[in-house]
Formats: sequence, C-alpha cells, structure tokens
Amino acid sequence: MLLFIAALISGLIILVISSDKFIEHSALVAEKLNISPIIIGLTLVALGTSAPEMVVSAIASLDDAPEIAIGNVLGSNIANVALVFGSTLFFSAISIKKGLATKEVPLLMFITVFVGALLYDLHLSFFDGVLLIIAFIVVLTLLLRGSKNLEGELTEELPDAESTTLGRSLIIAIIGLLALIGSSKLLVWGAIGIAQIFGVSELIIGLTIVAIGTSLPELAASITSVKKGLHDIAIGNILGSNLFNLATVLPLPALLAPGAISSSVLHRDYLWVLGTTTMFCLLIIIFNTKKRSAIPKWVGLPLISGYFVYLFTLYQSSIS
Repeated sequence: MLLFIAALISGLIILVISSDKFIEHSALVAEKLNISPIIIGLTLVALGTSAPEMVVSAIASLDDAPEIAIGNVLGSNIANVALVFGSTLFFSAISIKKGLATKEVPLLMFITVFVGALLYDLHLSFFDGVLLIIAFIVVLTLLLRGSKNLEGELTEELPDAESTTLGRSLIIAIIGLLALIGSSKLLVWGAIGIAQIFGVSELIIGLTIVAIGTSLPELAASITSVKKGLHDIAIGNILGSNLFNLATVLPLPALLAPGAISSSVLHRDYLWVLGTTTMFCLLIIIFNTKKRSAIPKWVGLPLISGYFVYLFTLYQSSIS
C-alpha cells in the first residue's frame, strides 16, 4: 500500500516538474529555429504526449487485441478535447492564433472524417493503415509548409534565450519529455494499485484512472502551456495529438493485426470522436472572429460534463 502511495505522489511531483521544463525548452527550441510555437505544439509536443497511446496500441496489437488499440486511440481523442482542453480552460481563457481556422482545423477534420470512412465497413485492413500513414505525411507536409516566421510570441516567464544553446534546450526538452511520460505511467500504476486494494472493479478502473492516466501528458503539457501564456502550444498540442493518434497510432493495429472490428467502435466511440472534434473545431472558428480572440473559460464546464456523459455511456454499455 505504501509503495503505491509513494508512486502516486512521486509520479505527480515529477509530472509537474518535467512538464514545466519540457514546455519551456520546447518553446526555446522553436524560437531558436525561428519556428512558430504552434508548429512545436503540433509536432514535438503532440508526438511526445501521444507516445503512451502509441506504446499501448503497439503492445495490444502484437498481443492480438486490436480493438483495445483502436479503443485506446478513439478514447484518447475524446479525452483530449473534452477532458484535457476542458480542464485547461479552467485555468485560463485560451487565445486563438489568427489563421488557425483556415489551415490546421480543416486538416484535423479531414483526418477525422477519413478515419470514419475507413472504419465504415467494420474492418481495419493493412491497406487502411498504409492509407492513414500516407494521409498523415501529406497533412504534416501542409502543416510545416510556411511555418517559419509565423506569429507566436514567447512570454517573459521563459528562460533567457541567450543564456542557453539550441543543443542544451533540445536535450532538456527530450529529458523532460521522457520524465513526463515515465511519471504519468508511475502515477497510473500507483493509482491502479490503490484502487485494487480498495476493491474497485477493473471496469471502473479502466474507465476512470487508466483513461485519465493515458491523457496525463497532454493534460500536464496543455495546462503548463497556458499558465506560461503559450496558448499556441496548448491548442497545437490538442490538434497535433489527435492528428497523431488517428494517423500514426491507429495504423498500428491495421498493420500489425488487421481484421474485423466491433460495430460499437463505429456507432458509439467514433461518433463521439467526430462529435467532440467537430465541437473543438467549431469553438476555434466561432471565437476566431478578431485578430487575437480567445475561447472563454466557461466553455470548459460543458466539455468536461460531456466527458463524464461518455464515461457513463461506456458503463451502461458494459452492463447491458
């Protein structure tokens, strides 16, 4: 019991510290390379915080459990918008970079709809996986095109860019990322151990602690970003994570364990992905009417409420 408590507390402490350093030095890398922070959020931060989903999906696929991998991807995307973005809004209204609604948002919607088309026949094939990877390469190329010299200011809270080299910032960012992922796993392990000791069912553990735990990197990175005033990274993290999940993590079960999928994956989970993603994109479009507009804090409440509705839907499905 004490071991699980120690893991829970130490995991949380390391998570907070590592996310802080990771975001600081990722932003410094962006500045030194003359790249907009939104691009760092869409690539380095998003790929790094999607690493837990990638590992889980790969292991599940190799263990001949592709639906676990598919569910992991779709569930993570729902949590990223409803739980992570919703929670982040509680800390601050999030500014929207001008032009985001004309480039990044359409690409996210394209990938989301494209995945739905591939899942429509209730079969995830090897060819589907190849198509997703090709689609991602195209999307990433479009995202990175013209990324230099874009608007994206760093705040005074960041370390002085002149006091550290590019190499040092990159190394610290990578170490912070590894610690961020590792600490989230440690925290989840401790939480699961405590839950099992108190006799909480595996279903409830899976729907709450594990589901939230796999989104901890995204949650920590996004909250740290907005607290430092790096709203571009926060939004880019959500956009990029969902893109990476659908176009680089979902292909893993398709390539490693292709086969039929449950109808509930399409008719329940994917519809929630489509709904939450559409809502996220609409928020960006609706509140992007001025040069530097922002999504207000109150939007976080309905987003988080929606996430708990989804969890209740899963629970009802499991007992029916």
